[in-house]
Amino acid sequence: MPFPPLLAAAVLAAVVPESLPPRRSAEGVFHGRRGELDVAPPRVEAEVQIDGLLTEAAWARAARLTGFSRFQPTDGQAATDSTEVLVWYSPTAIHFGVRAFAPAGTVNATLADRDRIGGDDHVTILLSTFDDARQAVAFAVNPLGIQMDGTLVETGNLSTGGLNNSGGAQARENVDLSADFVYQSKGRVTADGYEVEIRIPFKSLRYQPRDVQRWGINVLRRVTRLGAEDSWAPARRGMATFLGQGGRLTGLTDLRRGLVLDLTPVVTQRSEGRPLRADPNTWDYRVRRPEVGGNVRWGVTNNLTLNGTVRPDFSQVEADAAQVQFDPRSALFFPERRPFFLDGIEQFSVPSNLIYTRRIVQPSAAVKLTGKVAGTDVAVLSAVDDPGLPRGTPGRHPVYNIVRVQRDVGAQSRVGAVVTDREADGGGYNRVGGLDTRIVFGKVYALQAQLVGSQTRADAPAADGSRDVREGPLWQAVMQRNGRRFGFRYSTSGIHPDFVAGSGFISRGSIARAAASHRVTFFNAPTSRVMSYGGDVVLDGTWKYRDFTAGREALEKKLHFNGNAQLRGGWGVGGSVLVEEFRYDPDLYANYYYTQPRAGNPAVVDTVPYVGTPALPNLDYAVTLNTPQFKKFSGNLFAIWGKDENFYEWASSDILFLTLNTTTRPTDRLRIDAAYQIQRFARARDGSLAGQQQIPRVRVEYQLARPVFVRFVGQYIAAQRDSLRDEGRTQQPVFLRTANGFVRAGAQRSNTFRGDVLFSFVPNPGTVFFAGYGSSASEPDPLRFGQLRRTTDGFFLKWSYLFRV
Repeated sequence: MPFPPLLAAAVLAAVVPESLPPRRSAEGVFHGRRGELDVAPPRVEAEVQIDGLLTEAAWARAARLTGFSRFQPTDGQAATDSTEVLVWYSPTAIHFGVRAFAPAGTVNATLADRDRIGGDDHVTILLSTFDDARQAVAFAVNPLGIQMDGTLVETGNLSTGGLNNSGGAQARENVDLSADFVYQSKGRVTADGYEVEIRIPFKSLRYQPRDVQRWGINVLRRVTRLGAEDSWAPARRGMATFLGQGGRLTGLTDLRRGLVLDLTPVVTQRSEGRPLRADPNTWDYRVRRPEVGGNVRWGVTNNLTLNGTVRPDFSQVEADAAQVQFDPRSALFFPERRPFFLDGIEQFSVPSNLIYTRRIVQPSAAVKLTGKVAGTDVAVLSAVDDPGLPRGTPGRHPVYNIVRVQRDVGAQSRVGAVVTDREADGGGYNRVGGLDTRIVFGKVYALQAQLVGSQTRADAPAADGSRDVREGPLWQAVMQRNGRRFGFRYSTSGIHPDFVAGSGFISRGSIARAAASHRVTFFNAPTSRVMSYGGDVVLDGTWKYRDFTAGREALEKKLHFNGNAQLRGGWGVGGSVLVEEFRYDPDLYANYYYTQPRAGNPAVVDTVPYVGTPALPNLDYAVTLNTPQFKKFSGNLFAIWGKDENFYEWASSDILFLTLNTTTRPTDRLRIDAAYQIQRFARARDGSLAGQQQIPRVRVEYQLARPVFVRFVGQYIAAQRDSLRDEGRTQQPVFLRTANGFVRAGAQRSNTFRGDVLFSFVPNPGTVFFAGYGSSASEPDPLRFGQLRRTTDGFFLKWSYLFRV
């Protein structure tokens, strides 16, 4: 059997670090392609003005990082454009200077809001301050010095291809842009490219409690005209870790953070209006009392941070972007946006989303401790929630306690544990605890496993006064090879019907899955029109959990054939053929009924439970297109069409799912993001429309100055559904059972528009002033706009100020 030796090799490689001798560099110059990756930056007792001019004496003493390599879309070649990065540090900060060379007139830069420079040329500095090759903080700047920052945590969730993918296997995990750090940057476009100056205070970083520091480092450069990403360290695509291929900053001594204490008072005020029921032309506005709260951040040590909050500010300065729900059994995920929860959010990363802080709706107070101690990541969060439920409602003020720890093992592997506890004031609770691990071995292999259990008691007792306690497991295992030319992924997972994640997010419970995919990728010369191409085959099955454990047939069977290509200049194309079979799920239609004549007495009509067609075969096609990041425009398209299940009526239908996104930059200050989604089900028997949803959305942003912008966001949701019928069998009308008897499932239509206007002044993270107005409207006919009538609106103000002691 090959598996035991493979497992033994995994364990051995996980606990024995790989060690390669560093290449020696010329004095002060570190050439990435020659493997000169151990950088000893000079310590300079000086402070410089951050103005984008690398002319002070300290820059002449800096270490120089040169010799960049191409990383995406192909690797192993010298970068087309030269890049030079200067690095030195003072007692209180680390400084980077970037000279990025490019042909005249080709630099792509806009005056954008923070974290909105992904379509510009930009440079990203990755600092792994704990030197663990597993996580890093990311500081990115565009040629004008506009910032984009976040964290990169290697969890092993790399895409090996699949549907809606025009780029093939994912070369590295993406930076999570949730976190914001305080640092200074300034840039300027020059005749031969651009220069950027960056200062990162040690106050903004967590690092090891050692007198002499060694940090991981890599520098990435995005060149939009080439559709390319360059890397200082000669990283290769076919590896299980990206951060583990980076370089190191060595010999950092006498780093002075000083007292790390950030105080951020927050004041918010809202007013809401709606028409009076008695007179729709008269509006009633309720001005709420100002809400005063605040956040505090204290650096307990170099590697531990304590955060506290009282009445944290609301985050929804714009509505969440609407999403199309492909399967009504799967919940939609919306990301966290509140500043208190975003700080250190990477420390709470856990497989299966067992920690989801948006479960804490409106905390009255919360405290958390995050950091790293002796190779162990520690994250603790406690919060008292006030979700605004009516008095007397069980679970009105739940208390959340969350603990996440992760221990480094060997060079790049780790083990972790998670415990979450939600205690309701009515006596109910939900407790989750478990273990997980990721073992990296053989450079391209990774093995992941997780086993978790939950125990739940309902917030409110049953009618007889009893309270059942439910217990169940969640488990998963993934084996992955992320080779340059060949990769595979085998996975299996299960969620017991009684498993509940009261502090997490489970998109779809009570199921088990098993999947296997194989991927091949071919690379051509960088000058070829087709730079890389490949494909993958995915076999995927989904069972009801108890059917899986009993060895019964799968509920859903999928066989997907996917192809993709990366073209010169940044174009990406992909296509798929999807062969599927979905079996009838009676739980989804438990409330459906239809009528039929009684056997032997046709004059009497009975209302009987709905019974669907046992299985529906599907055959769909998909295409994906990504444009390059042109100076003025970029976009992407994803479309699926063919024969697929109509969940409204459980029948085969002609479907169209389409998503189109475009970004237009008419000037370096104006940005227009437009999106359109449509989901359409036409009955296969007669072509009539069973249901349709259209979601156009536009976001217009004008940057008045680096810290100031005005923004308009408009989103329209046009949804319609025909009267339901037993389309797959009898064509009889469908009835829904209610407390008042059976009701015909008649046609439904909804056409709503939401518009938000925002003025924003954000000189640095923590110091903000927002003034906004939002309005909702509806109309009888879709996308007419002239018939819209307001239904609600509101104004809000928010002010906060970061006091850095």
